[in-house]
Amino acid sequence: MISICVIYFVVFLFFSVLSFLMSLNLMVLDYSLLLEYELLSINSCSIMMTILLDWMSLLFMSFVLFISSMVIFYSEEYMEGDIYLHRFIMLVSMFVLSMMLLIISPNLISILLGWDGLGLVSYCLVVYYQNIKSYNAGMITALTNRIGDVALLMAIAWMMNYGSFNYIFYIDISKNSMEMTIIASLVMLAAMTKSAQIPFSSWLPAAMAAPTPVSSLVHSSTLVTAGVYLLIRFNFALTSFLMLVLLFIGTMTMFMAGIGANYEFDLKKIIALSTLSQLGLMMSILALGEYSLAFFHLLTHALFKALLFMCAGCMIHNLSNCQDIRYMGGMVKVMPLTCTYFVISNLSLCGLPFLSGFYSKDLILEVVSMSYLNIFIYIIFFFSTGLTVCYTFRLIYYVLVGSFNFNSLNKINDSGKIMLQGMSGLIILVILGGSLLMWLMFPTPYFICLPLIMKMMALIVTIMGSWIGFELSKFSLNDSLKSLSVLKTSLFFSSMWNMPYISTFGLNYYPINLGSNIYKLVDQGWSEYYGSQNLYYNMKQSSMFLQFLYNNNYKIFMLLIVMWVIYMVLYI
Repeated sequence: MISICVIYFVVFLFFSVLSFLMSLNLMVLDYSLLLEYELLSINSCSIMMTILLDWMSLLFMSFVLFISSMVIFYSEEYMEGDIYLHRFIMLVSMFVLSMMLLIISPNLISILLGWDGLGLVSYCLVVYYQNIKSYNAGMITALTNRIGDVALLMAIAWMMNYGSFNYIFYIDISKNSMEMTIIASLVMLAAMTKSAQIPFSSWLPAAMAAPTPVSSLVHSSTLVTAGVYLLIRFNFALTSFLMLVLLFIGTMTMFMAGIGANYEFDLKKIIALSTLSQLGLMMSILALGEYSLAFFHLLTHALFKALLFMCAGCMIHNLSNCQDIRYMGGMVKVMPLTCTYFVISNLSLCGLPFLSGFYSKDLILEVVSMSYLNIFIYIIFFFSTGLTVCYTFRLIYYVLVGSFNFNSLNKINDSGKIMLQGMSGLIILVILGGSLLMWLMFPTPYFICLPLIMKMMALIVTIMGSWIGFELSKFSLNDSLKSLSVLKTSLFFSSMWNMPYISTFGLNYYPINLGSNIYKLVDQGWSEYYGSQNLYYNMKQSSMFLQFLYNNNYKIFMLLIVMWVIYMVLYI
Protein backbone atom coordinates (compact mmCIF):
# COMPACT_ATOMS: atom_id res chain seq x y z
CA MET A 1 0.00 0.00 0.00
CA ILE A 2 1.40 3.41 -1.03
CA SER A 3 1.65 5.84 1.88
CA ILE A 4 0.04 9.30 1.85
CA CYS A 5 3.53 10.92 1.97
CA VAL A 6 4.59 9.26 -1.30
CA ILE A 7 1.35 10.32 -3.05
CA TYR A 8 1.79 13.97 -2.01
CA PHE A 9 5.50 13.80 -2.89
CA VAL A 10 4.76 12.64 -6.45
CA VAL A 11 1.97 15.20 -6.98
CA PHE A 12 4.01 18.14 -5.68
CA LEU A 13 7.11 17.08 -7.63
CA PHE A 14 5.11 16.79 -10.87
CA PHE A 15 3.61 20.28 -10.46
CA SER A 16 7.02 21.66 -9.48
CA VAL A 17 8.60 20.45 -12.74
CA LEU A 18 5.58 21.67 -14.75
CA SER A 19 5.74 25.10 -13.10
CA PHE A 20 9.49 25.35 -13.75
CA LEU A 21 9.09 24.54 -17.45
CA MET A 22 6.26 27.07 -17.80
CA SER A 23 8.44 29.67 -16.06
CA LEU A 24 11.28 29.05 -18.55
CA ASN A 25 8.84 29.39 -21.43
CA LEU A 26 7.45 32.72 -20.16
CA MET A 27 10.98 33.95 -19.37
CA VAL A 28 12.19 33.27 -22.94
CA LEU A 29 9.08 34.86 -24.48
CA ASP A 30 9.11 37.76 -21.97
CA TYR A 31 5.41 37.14 -21.48
CA SER A 32 2.91 37.43 -18.60
CA LEU A 33 -0.52 35.87 -18.24
CA LEU A 34 -3.35 37.51 -16.30
CA LEU A 35 -6.28 35.13 -15.88
CA GLU A 36 -9.61 36.38 -14.58
CA TYR A 37 -12.30 33.99 -13.39
CA GLU A 38 -15.75 35.30 -12.49
CA LEU A 39 -16.86 33.85 -9.17
CA LEU A 40 -20.13 35.73 -8.76
CA SER A 41 -22.13 38.26 -10.75
CA ILE A 42 -25.11 40.13 -9.28
CA ASN A 43 -26.68 42.79 -11.55
CA SER A 44 -23.69 44.86 -12.70
CA CYS A 45 -21.40 43.85 -9.81
CA SER A 46 -19.03 40.97 -10.55
CA ILE A 47 -16.53 39.36 -8.17
CA MET A 48 -13.46 38.19 -10.04
CA MET A 49 -10.69 35.79 -9.06
CA THR A 50 -7.50 37.06 -10.72
CA ILE A 51 -4.37 34.97 -11.25
CA LEU A 52 -1.02 36.39 -12.36
CA LEU A 53 1.32 33.95 -14.07
CA ASP A 54 4.71 35.38 -14.98
CA TRP A 55 8.22 33.92 -14.83
CA MET A 56 8.72 35.17 -11.24
CA SER A 57 5.56 33.66 -9.72
CA LEU A 58 5.96 30.35 -11.59
CA LEU A 59 9.64 30.02 -10.68
CA PHE A 60 8.93 30.69 -7.01
CA MET A 61 6.01 28.23 -7.13
CA SER A 62 8.23 25.53 -8.59
CA PHE A 63 10.79 26.02 -5.78
CA VAL A 64 8.11 25.97 -3.07
CA LEU A 65 6.56 22.80 -4.51
CA PHE A 66 9.94 21.09 -4.94
CA ILE A 67 11.04 21.80 -1.36
CA SER A 68 7.57 20.80 -0.06
CA SER A 69 7.72 17.49 -1.94
CA MET A 70 11.13 16.68 -0.42
CA VAL A 71 9.97 17.72 3.07
CA ILE A 72 6.82 15.57 2.86
CA PHE A 73 8.87 12.60 1.66
CA TYR A 74 11.32 13.19 4.53
CA SER A 75 8.41 13.41 7.01
CA GLU A 76 7.39 9.80 6.36
CA GLU A 77 10.34 8.58 8.42
CA TYR A 78 10.78 11.60 10.71
CA MET A 79 7.13 11.49 11.88
CA GLU A 80 7.10 7.68 11.97
CA GLY A 81 4.90 6.37 14.75
CA ASP A 82 2.79 9.53 14.90
CA ILE A 83 -0.82 8.41 15.00
CA TYR A 84 -1.95 11.69 13.42
CA LEU A 85 0.41 11.58 10.42
CA HIS A 86 -2.50 12.10 7.97
CA ARG A 87 -3.50 15.27 9.80
CA PHE A 88 0.09 16.51 9.78
CA ILE A 89 0.47 15.97 6.02
CA MET A 90 -2.89 17.66 5.36
CA LEU A 91 -1.80 20.69 7.42
CA VAL A 92 1.49 20.92 5.51
CA SER A 93 -0.43 20.69 2.20
CA MET A 94 -2.81 23.46 3.32
CA PHE A 95 0.24 25.52 4.21
CA VAL A 96 1.73 25.07 0.74
CA LEU A 97 -1.60 25.83 -0.97
CA SER A 98 -1.96 29.07 1.03
CA MET A 99 1.51 30.05 -0.17
CA MET A 100 0.52 29.22 -3.78
CA LEU A 101 -2.51 31.52 -3.48
CA LEU A 102 -0.31 34.31 -2.17
CA ILE A 103 2.28 33.89 -4.96
CA ILE A 104 -0.13 33.97 -7.91
CA SER A 105 -2.35 36.82 -6.64
CA PRO A 106 -2.14 40.30 -8.16
CA ASN A 107 -5.10 41.24 -5.97
CA LEU A 108 -4.84 42.34 -2.33
CA ILE A 109 -7.98 40.46 -1.25
CA SER A 110 -6.81 37.09 -2.59
CA ILE A 111 -3.35 37.87 -1.15
CA LEU A 112 -5.05 38.35 2.23
CA LEU A 113 -6.69 34.91 1.93
CA GLY A 114 -3.31 33.24 1.35
CA TRP A 115 -1.67 35.47 3.98
CA ASP A 116 -4.24 34.59 6.65
CA GLY A 117 -4.16 30.94 5.59
CA LEU A 118 -0.41 30.90 6.27
CA GLY A 119 -0.95 32.53 9.69
CA LEU A 120 -3.70 30.12 10.74
CA VAL A 121 -2.03 26.90 9.54
CA SER A 122 1.34 28.00 10.99
CA TYR A 123 -0.37 28.31 14.40
CA CYS A 124 -1.80 24.77 14.03
CA LEU A 125 1.65 23.43 13.11
CA VAL A 126 3.57 25.29 15.85
CA VAL A 127 1.22 23.91 18.55
CA TYR A 128 1.33 20.43 16.95
CA TYR A 129 3.15 18.81 19.90
CA GLN A 130 0.65 20.27 22.42
CA ASN A 131 2.78 21.31 25.37
CA ILE A 132 3.06 24.58 27.27
CA LYS A 133 6.15 25.70 25.32
CA SER A 134 4.54 25.16 21.94
CA TYR A 135 1.30 26.87 23.07
CA ASN A 136 3.25 29.98 24.09
CA ALA A 137 5.26 29.91 20.86
CA GLY A 138 2.08 29.47 18.80
CA MET A 139 0.40 32.37 20.54
CA ILE A 140 3.29 34.82 20.02
CA THR A 141 3.51 33.68 16.36
CA ALA A 142 -0.21 34.16 15.73
CA LEU A 143 -0.51 37.49 17.56
CA THR A 144 2.57 39.04 15.89
CA ASN A 145 1.25 38.01 12.47
CA ARG A 146 -2.15 39.52 13.31
CA ILE A 147 -0.53 42.98 13.29
CA GLY A 148 0.43 42.39 9.64
CA ASP A 149 -3.04 41.05 8.81
CA VAL A 150 -4.64 44.23 10.20
CA ALA A 151 -2.17 46.36 8.20
CA LEU A 152 -3.19 44.48 5.02
CA LEU A 153 -6.89 44.99 5.80
CA MET A 154 -6.26 48.71 6.19
CA ALA A 155 -4.34 48.73 2.88
CA ILE A 156 -7.36 47.06 1.23
CA ALA A 157 -9.60 49.80 2.67
CA TRP A 158 -7.28 52.47 1.23
CA MET A 159 -7.32 50.71 -2.14
CA MET A 160 -10.98 51.77 -2.44
CA ASN A 161 -9.61 55.18 -3.51
CA TYR A 162 -8.61 53.54 -6.80
CA GLY A 163 -11.77 51.54 -7.50
CA SER A 164 -9.89 48.25 -7.92
CA PHE A 165 -7.92 45.88 -5.68
CA ASN A 166 -5.74 44.69 -8.59
CA TYR A 167 -2.73 46.79 -7.66
CA ILE A 168 -0.58 45.75 -10.65
CA PHE A 169 -2.61 47.96 -13.02
CA TYR A 170 -1.80 51.28 -11.38
CA ILE A 171 1.00 50.71 -8.83
CA ASP A 172 3.65 52.38 -10.99
CA ILE A 173 1.54 55.30 -12.26
CA SER A 174 0.23 56.44 -8.87
CA LYS A 175 3.55 56.02 -7.04
CA ASN A 176 3.77 59.61 -5.79
CA SER A 177 0.16 59.95 -4.62
CA MET A 178 -0.58 60.16 -0.89
CA GLU A 179 -2.92 57.12 -1.01
CA MET A 180 -0.27 54.88 -2.57
CA THR A 181 2.31 56.04 0.01
CA ILE A 182 -0.06 55.03 2.82
CA ILE A 183 -0.80 51.68 1.13
CA ALA A 184 2.94 51.05 0.64
CA SER A 185 3.62 51.89 4.32
CA LEU A 186 0.92 49.44 5.47
CA VAL A 187 2.18 46.70 3.11
CA MET A 188 5.71 47.30 4.42
CA LEU A 189 4.45 46.90 8.01
CA ALA A 190 2.69 43.65 7.04
CA ALA A 191 5.87 42.36 5.35
CA MET A 192 7.94 43.25 8.42
CA THR A 193 5.71 41.19 10.73
CA LYS A 194 5.64 38.15 8.42
CA SER A 195 9.37 38.30 7.67
CA ALA A 196 10.19 38.93 11.36
CA GLN A 197 12.07 42.20 11.02
CA ILE A 198 12.89 44.30 14.11
CA PRO A 199 10.83 44.85 16.31
CA PHE A 200 8.74 41.78 15.38
CA SER A 201 11.63 39.27 15.42
CA SER A 202 10.93 37.33 18.61
CA TRP A 203 8.33 34.96 17.11
CA LEU A 204 10.75 33.40 14.61
CA PRO A 205 13.03 31.46 17.02
CA ALA A 206 9.95 30.69 19.18
CA ALA A 207 8.30 28.98 16.18
CA MET A 208 11.00 26.28 16.44
CA ALA A 209 8.57 24.43 18.73
CA ALA A 210 7.05 22.99 15.53
CA PRO A 211 8.22 19.60 14.16
CA THR A 212 11.51 19.90 12.21
CA PRO A 213 10.01 19.18 8.73
CA VAL A 214 7.67 22.15 9.33
CA SER A 215 10.64 24.32 10.39
CA SER A 216 12.38 23.28 7.19
CA LEU A 217 9.41 24.38 5.11
CA VAL A 218 8.55 27.54 7.09
CA HIS A 219 12.10 28.89 7.23
CA SER A 220 13.07 28.19 3.66
CA SER A 221 10.34 28.97 1.18
CA THR A 222 6.95 29.64 2.73
CA LEU A 223 5.93 31.68 5.78
CA VAL A 224 8.91 33.98 6.40
CA THR A 225 9.56 34.64 2.70
CA ALA A 226 5.95 35.77 2.12
CA GLY A 227 6.76 39.28 3.39
CA VAL A 228 9.84 39.61 1.16
CA TYR A 229 7.88 38.35 -1.87
CA LEU A 230 5.05 40.82 -1.21
CA LEU A 231 7.55 43.70 -1.09
CA ILE A 232 9.20 42.46 -4.31
CA ARG A 233 5.77 42.75 -5.95
CA PHE A 234 5.18 46.17 -4.34
CA ASN A 235 8.70 47.53 -4.94
CA PHE A 236 7.49 50.17 -7.43
CA ALA A 237 5.27 51.78 -4.78
CA LEU A 238 8.03 52.30 -2.20
CA THR A 239 9.14 55.92 -1.91
CA SER A 240 12.76 56.87 -1.14
CA PHE A 241 11.91 57.55 2.53
CA LEU A 242 10.24 54.14 2.97
CA MET A 243 13.23 52.49 1.31
CA LEU A 244 15.58 54.26 3.71
CA VAL A 245 13.54 53.06 6.73
CA LEU A 246 13.45 49.52 5.34
CA LEU A 247 17.21 49.59 4.69
CA PHE A 248 17.93 50.58 8.29
CA ILE A 249 15.53 47.97 9.74
CA GLY A 250 16.88 45.22 7.43
CA THR A 251 20.53 45.88 8.32
CA MET A 252 19.74 46.05 12.05
CA THR A 253 17.86 42.71 11.86
CA MET A 254 20.77 41.12 10.01
CA PHE A 255 23.26 42.42 12.58
CA MET A 256 21.13 41.47 15.61
CA ALA A 257 20.49 37.91 14.37
CA GLY A 258 24.17 37.38 13.52
CA ILE A 259 25.29 38.34 17.04
CA GLY A 260 22.48 36.33 18.70
CA ALA A 261 23.37 33.13 16.81
CA ASN A 262 26.95 33.28 18.16
CA TYR A 263 25.62 32.97 21.74
CA GLU A 264 22.99 30.28 21.10
CA PHE A 265 23.38 26.55 21.93
CA ASP A 266 20.09 25.22 20.56
CA LEU A 267 20.76 23.71 17.11
CA LYS A 268 17.40 24.69 15.60
CA LYS A 269 17.50 28.20 17.07
CA ILE A 270 20.94 28.86 15.56
CA ILE A 271 19.56 27.93 12.12
CA ALA A 272 16.42 30.02 12.80
CA LEU A 273 18.56 33.06 13.65
CA SER A 274 20.56 32.47 10.49
CA THR A 275 17.24 32.63 8.56
CA LEU A 276 16.50 35.93 10.30
CA SER A 277 19.91 37.24 9.27
CA GLN A 278 19.32 36.27 5.62
CA LEU A 279 15.84 37.86 5.68
CA GLY A 280 17.45 41.09 6.88
CA LEU A 281 19.89 40.81 3.95
CA MET A 282 17.02 40.33 1.46
CA MET A 283 15.04 43.26 2.91
CA SER A 284 18.03 45.61 2.86
CA ILE A 285 19.06 44.80 -0.73
CA LEU A 286 15.41 45.19 -1.74
CA ALA A 287 15.47 48.63 -0.06
CA LEU A 288 18.38 49.58 -2.33
CA GLY A 289 16.07 49.03 -5.32
CA GLU A 290 17.58 45.68 -6.39
CA TYR A 291 14.40 43.61 -6.16
CA SER A 292 15.64 41.01 -8.71
CA LEU A 293 18.71 40.34 -6.51
CA ALA A 294 16.47 39.97 -3.45
CA PHE A 295 14.38 37.41 -5.37
CA PHE A 296 17.54 35.59 -6.52
CA HIS A 297 18.80 35.30 -2.93
CA LEU A 298 15.31 34.26 -1.80
CA LEU A 299 15.45 31.22 -4.12
CA THR A 300 19.04 30.15 -3.39
CA HIS A 301 18.49 30.63 0.37
CA ALA A 302 15.36 28.44 0.22
CA LEU A 303 17.41 25.51 -1.07
CA PHE A 304 20.28 25.42 1.41
CA LYS A 305 18.12 26.42 4.40
CA ALA A 306 15.65 23.57 3.76
CA LEU A 307 18.54 21.10 3.58
CA LEU A 308 20.15 22.56 6.70
CA PHE A 309 16.98 21.99 8.72
CA MET A 310 16.58 18.48 7.34
CA CYS A 311 20.15 17.60 8.42
CA ALA A 312 19.48 19.12 11.86
CA GLY A 313 16.26 17.07 12.08
CA CYS A 314 18.19 13.90 11.20
CA MET A 315 20.69 14.59 14.02
CA ILE A 316 17.96 15.45 16.55
CA HIS A 317 16.08 12.28 15.52
CA ASN A 318 19.17 10.15 16.21
CA LEU A 319 20.08 11.94 19.46
CA SER A 320 16.72 11.11 21.13
CA ASN A 321 15.34 14.64 20.53
CA CYS A 322 18.37 16.41 22.03
CA GLN A 323 18.96 19.82 20.40
CA ASP A 324 21.85 21.16 22.49
CA ILE A 325 25.02 21.37 20.36
CA ARG A 326 27.23 20.90 23.46
CA TYR A 327 26.08 17.24 23.61
CA MET A 328 27.17 16.66 20.03
CA GLY A 329 30.70 16.35 18.70
CA GLY A 330 32.45 13.87 16.46
CA MET A 331 29.16 13.27 14.63
CA VAL A 332 31.02 12.94 11.35
CA LYS A 333 32.25 9.49 12.46
CA VAL A 334 28.77 8.07 13.06
CA MET A 335 26.69 10.04 10.52
CA PRO A 336 29.06 10.73 7.61
CA LEU A 337 26.50 11.39 4.85
CA THR A 338 24.24 13.64 6.94
CA CYS A 339 27.28 15.59 8.15
CA THR A 340 28.54 15.98 4.57
CA TYR A 341 25.18 17.48 3.53
CA PHE A 342 25.21 19.62 6.69
CA VAL A 343 28.65 21.07 5.93
CA ILE A 344 27.86 21.71 2.24
CA SER A 345 24.65 23.60 3.05
CA ASN A 346 26.46 25.53 5.82
CA LEU A 347 29.24 26.54 3.45
CA SER A 348 26.62 27.56 0.90
CA LEU A 349 25.09 29.78 3.60
CA CYS A 350 28.52 31.36 4.19
CA GLY A 351 28.87 32.12 0.49
CA LEU A 352 31.79 29.79 -0.21
CA PRO A 353 32.77 30.23 -3.89
CA PHE A 354 30.79 28.23 -6.46
CA LEU A 355 28.12 26.85 -4.14
CA SER A 356 24.59 28.23 -4.68
CA GLY A 357 24.71 30.81 -1.84
CA PHE A 358 27.88 32.38 -3.26
CA TYR A 359 26.28 33.58 -6.48
CA SER A 360 23.58 35.62 -4.76
CA LYS A 361 25.50 36.72 -1.65
CA ASP A 362 28.67 37.82 -3.44
CA LEU A 363 26.64 39.72 -6.03
CA ILE A 364 24.64 41.47 -3.29
CA LEU A 365 27.82 42.53 -1.46
CA GLU A 366 29.41 43.82 -4.65
CA VAL A 367 26.27 45.79 -5.54
CA VAL A 368 26.37 47.30 -2.01
CA SER A 369 30.03 48.22 -2.62
CA MET A 370 29.01 49.88 -5.90
CA SER A 371 26.09 51.79 -4.35
CA TYR A 372 26.29 55.39 -3.19
CA LEU A 373 25.85 54.64 0.53
CA ASN A 374 27.24 55.81 3.85
CA ILE A 375 29.99 53.93 5.71
CA PHE A 376 27.57 52.71 8.43
CA ILE A 377 25.51 50.57 6.03
CA TYR A 378 28.68 49.31 4.31
CA ILE A 379 30.30 48.22 7.60
CA ILE A 380 27.09 46.60 8.92
CA PHE A 381 26.67 44.61 5.68
CA PHE A 382 30.18 43.19 5.71
CA PHE A 383 30.34 42.76 9.49
CA SER A 384 27.05 40.79 9.40
CA THR A 385 28.46 38.59 6.63
CA GLY A 386 31.49 37.93 8.85
CA LEU A 387 29.16 37.05 11.76
CA THR A 388 27.29 34.58 9.52
CA VAL A 389 30.53 32.74 8.76
CA CYS A 390 31.53 33.00 12.43
CA TYR A 391 28.43 31.24 13.84
CA THR A 392 28.46 28.71 10.99
CA PHE A 393 32.01 27.58 11.78
CA ARG A 394 31.18 27.58 15.49
CA LEU A 395 28.27 25.25 14.72
CA ILE A 396 30.43 22.99 12.53
CA TYR A 397 33.08 22.87 15.27
CA TYR A 398 30.59 21.89 18.01
CA VAL A 399 28.76 19.29 15.90
CA LEU A 400 31.53 17.63 13.88
CA VAL A 401 34.86 18.18 15.65
CA GLY A 402 36.05 16.82 18.98
CA SER A 403 34.80 13.97 21.14
CA PHE A 404 31.24 12.68 21.31
CA ASN A 405 29.46 14.08 24.39
CA PHE A 406 26.17 12.17 24.35
CA ASN A 407 25.14 9.00 26.23
CA SER A 408 27.58 6.11 26.25
CA LEU A 409 24.83 3.73 25.22
CA ASN A 410 23.56 5.00 21.90
CA LYS A 411 22.51 3.80 18.49
CA ILE A 412 23.39 6.67 16.19
CA ASN A 413 23.83 5.92 12.50
CA ASP A 414 22.94 7.03 9.00
CA SER A 415 20.41 4.26 8.44
CA GLY A 416 17.40 6.57 7.90
CA LYS A 417 17.06 5.71 4.23
CA ILE A 418 13.93 7.79 3.49
CA MET A 419 15.28 10.87 5.27
CA LEU A 420 18.58 10.59 3.37
CA GLN A 421 16.74 10.21 0.05
CA GLY A 422 14.73 13.36 0.83
CA MET A 423 17.94 15.26 1.58
CA SER A 424 19.73 13.86 -1.49
CA GLY A 425 17.04 15.40 -3.72
CA LEU A 426 18.06 18.86 -2.47
CA ILE A 427 21.86 18.54 -2.35
CA ILE A 428 22.27 18.72 -6.16
CA LEU A 429 20.42 22.04 -6.31
CA VAL A 430 22.31 23.36 -3.26
CA ILE A 431 25.54 22.86 -5.22
CA LEU A 432 24.37 23.78 -8.74
CA GLY A 433 21.20 25.89 -8.15
CA GLY A 434 22.97 29.24 -7.84
CA SER A 435 24.81 29.12 -11.15
CA LEU A 436 21.73 27.67 -12.91
CA LEU A 437 19.50 30.48 -11.62
CA MET A 438 22.08 33.13 -12.45
CA TRP A 439 22.23 32.02 -16.10
CA LEU A 440 18.42 32.06 -16.23
CA MET A 441 17.62 35.29 -14.38
CA PHE A 442 20.50 37.51 -15.49
CA PRO A 443 21.20 36.80 -19.18
CA THR A 444 23.02 40.16 -19.30
CA PRO A 445 25.60 40.03 -16.49
CA TYR A 446 25.91 42.84 -13.93
CA PHE A 447 29.01 44.90 -14.74
CA ILE A 448 30.66 45.67 -11.40
CA CYS A 449 33.90 47.64 -11.50
CA LEU A 450 35.59 47.91 -8.10
CA PRO A 451 39.11 48.40 -6.68
CA LEU A 452 40.89 45.12 -5.83
CA ILE A 453 40.51 45.50 -2.03
CA MET A 454 36.73 46.06 -2.32
CA LYS A 455 36.44 43.21 -4.80
CA MET A 456 38.20 40.89 -2.35
CA MET A 457 36.30 42.25 0.67
CA ALA A 458 33.63 39.50 0.65
CA LEU A 459 36.29 36.78 0.59
CA ILE A 460 38.33 38.54 3.32
CA VAL A 461 35.37 38.79 5.76
CA THR A 462 34.48 35.14 5.02
CA ILE A 463 37.99 33.95 5.90
CA MET A 464 38.21 36.24 8.95
CA GLY A 465 34.77 35.14 10.18
CA SER A 466 35.61 31.43 9.83
CA TRP A 467 38.88 31.89 11.74
CA ILE A 468 37.25 33.89 14.58
CA GLY A 469 34.34 31.41 14.82
CA PHE A 470 36.72 28.47 15.05
CA GLU A 471 38.92 30.16 17.68
CA LEU A 472 35.97 31.32 19.83
CA SER A 473 34.56 27.79 19.91
CA LYS A 474 37.67 26.41 21.60
CA PHE A 475 37.29 28.07 25.00
CA SER A 476 34.29 27.93 27.28
CA LEU A 477 32.11 30.97 27.88
CA ASN A 478 31.98 30.18 31.61
CA ASP A 479 35.45 31.62 32.30
CA SER A 480 34.72 34.91 30.55
CA LEU A 481 31.25 35.30 32.16
CA LYS A 482 32.60 35.81 35.72
CA SER A 483 32.49 39.59 35.29
CA LEU A 484 28.97 41.01 35.83
CA SER A 485 29.22 43.52 32.99
CA VAL A 486 30.31 40.77 30.54
CA LEU A 487 27.43 38.60 31.76
CA LYS A 488 24.89 41.42 31.26
CA THR A 489 26.25 42.15 27.76
CA SER A 490 26.14 38.47 26.76
CA LEU A 491 22.57 38.11 28.11
CA PHE A 492 21.53 41.21 26.15
CA PHE A 493 23.00 39.94 22.86
CA SER A 494 21.90 36.32 23.32
CA SER A 495 18.29 37.34 24.00
CA MET A 496 17.92 39.18 20.67
CA TRP A 497 18.36 42.61 22.32
CA ASN A 498 15.66 41.76 24.93
CA MET A 499 12.98 41.57 22.23
CA PRO A 500 11.27 38.37 23.49
CA TYR A 501 10.84 39.99 26.93
CA ILE A 502 9.53 43.25 25.48
CA SER A 503 7.06 41.50 23.18
CA THR A 504 5.73 39.25 25.98
CA PHE A 505 6.12 40.80 29.44
CA GLY A 506 6.42 44.34 28.06
CA LEU A 507 3.13 44.03 26.22
CA ASN A 508 1.36 41.98 28.89
CA TYR A 509 2.26 43.89 32.07
CA TYR A 510 0.48 47.20 31.49
CA PRO A 511 -2.81 45.85 30.03
CA ILE A 512 -3.05 43.18 32.77
CA ASN A 513 -2.20 45.73 35.48
CA LEU A 514 -4.79 48.15 34.07
CA GLY A 515 -7.33 45.32 33.94
CA SER A 516 -6.62 44.49 37.58
CA ASN A 517 -7.15 48.14 38.64
CA ILE A 518 -10.35 48.45 36.60
CA TYR A 519 -11.63 45.22 38.15
CA LYS A 520 -10.95 46.48 41.68
CA LEU A 521 -12.18 50.04 41.17
CA VAL A 522 -15.07 49.53 38.76
CA ASP A 523 -16.28 45.91 38.82
CA GLN A 524 -15.69 45.47 42.55
CA GLY A 525 -15.85 49.22 43.36
CA TRP A 526 -18.19 51.96 42.16
CA SER A 527 -20.30 49.78 39.86
CA GLU A 528 -20.85 47.45 42.81
CA TYR A 529 -21.77 50.40 45.02
CA TYR A 530 -24.18 51.97 42.57
CA GLY A 531 -25.09 48.86 40.63
CA SER A 532 -26.14 45.31 41.38
CA GLN A 533 -24.88 44.91 44.95
CA ASN A 534 -26.27 48.25 46.22
CA LEU A 535 -29.57 47.64 44.43
CA TYR A 536 -29.81 44.22 46.04
CA TYR A 537 -28.95 45.70 49.43
CA ASN A 538 -31.66 48.44 49.17
CA MET A 539 -34.32 45.99 47.98
CA LYS A 540 -33.36 43.62 50.77
CA GLN A 541 -33.67 46.42 53.39
CA SER A 542 -37.05 47.56 52.08
CA SER A 543 -38.39 44.00 51.89
CA MET A 544 -37.17 43.32 55.45
CA PHE A 545 -38.89 46.47 56.62
CA LEU A 546 -42.14 45.46 54.92
CA GLN A 547 -41.83 41.97 56.33
CA PHE A 548 -41.34 43.44 59.78
CA LEU A 549 -44.55 45.44 59.28
CA TYR A 550 -46.52 42.38 58.13
CA ASN A 551 -45.29 40.27 61.05
CA ASN A 552 -46.24 42.91 63.64
CA ASN A 553 -49.36 44.42 62.11
CA TYR A 554 -51.65 43.73 65.20
CA LYS A 555 -49.15 45.28 67.55
CA ILE A 556 -48.76 48.28 65.31
CA PHE A 557 -52.52 48.61 64.93
CA MET A 558 -53.08 48.49 68.75
CA LEU A 559 -50.18 50.95 69.26
CA LEU A 560 -51.74 53.38 66.80
CA ILE A 561 -55.17 53.10 68.59
CA VAL A 562 -53.49 53.79 71.97
CA MET A 563 -51.65 56.79 70.50
CA TRP A 564 -54.92 58.05 68.96
CA VAL A 565 -56.82 57.71 72.31
CA ILE A 566 -54.00 59.58 74.15
CA TYR A 567 -54.13 62.31 71.48
CA MET A 568 -57.94 62.58 71.86
CA VAL A 569 -57.72 62.84 75.69
CA LEU A 570 -54.94 65.44 75.66
CA TYR A 571 -56.05 67.78 72.90
CA ILE A 572 -59.88 67.56 72.65
